[in-house]
Amino acid sequence: MKPILITIDVEECDIPLEYGFDIPLEEQLAISQEGLRDFMQIVEEAKVPVTIFCTGVYAENNAEWIKSLDPMHELASHGYYHGHFDASKDLISSKQLLESLSDKTITGFRMARMQYVEESEILKAGYTYHSSLNPTWIPGRYDHRDKPTKPFFEKGLWNVPASVSPWLRIPLFWLSFKNFPLWIYTMLAKRTLRKQEYLNIYFHPWEFADLSKYPLPAHVKRGHNGPLQDKLRTFLKQMKGEGEFTTMAKMLKAYE
Repeated sequence: MKPILITIDVEECDIPLEYGFDIPLEEQLAISQEGLRDFMQIVEEAKVPVTIFCTGVYAENNAEWIKSLDPMHELASHGYYHGHFDASKDLISSKQLLESLSDKTITGFRMARMQYVEESEILKAGYTYHSSLNPTWIPGRYDHRDKPTKPFFEKGLWNVPASVSPWLRIPLFWLSFKNFPLWIYTMLAKRTLRKQEYLNIYFHPWEFADLSKYPLPAHVKRGHNGPLQDKLRTFLKQMKGEGEFTTMAKMLKAYE
């Protein structure tokens, strides 16, 4: 069965800061907690395992949630802070914190905003894979149209790219999911799964919360506070039988 990876970047909700709206850390965490509660309820009702890339800041403020995670899910690192990053400190400190809270070995890493991190630093910190590559072109952010679209082993690490459609490399990330009609997104997801033999899509918890008080563009908060939850439920049902929902670590173990 072809692997389907549902992943979520659990972080402090700092996106309003990008649009000039000041928001304290406590409020950032509260928004993510609200959305994450609904997201996890959906995937657990559907019995879908997810890979959770979690920041150290969120983890230390939600230690009981980390400890109570269903064993079917995988916990991985999203750095220590979402807003800034020091490779020499944050890679290892976030890994150690997540391991101490979960009593599990953390093997995966994803950088905030899918930015590049030197592979040697990731490897040195003790990870076995990373998933920060979006092999598409997003103006103003990155151009990775020449990069592989399937998992590959390089520089001592597995690299698990986010999924893009065949040929045109339309990114199947969170913005596409919330802005495309569901039938179009599902068609692209199924086609990608057939052609590339795996699917890797990602979300953020704050997307599922109430964002009405924040001056975010419509394409960023579309579907918040209810509709996006219904869309995700339907999508998971439509993908049942198309492949096998699994976590990144389990998929890579099968590859090896």
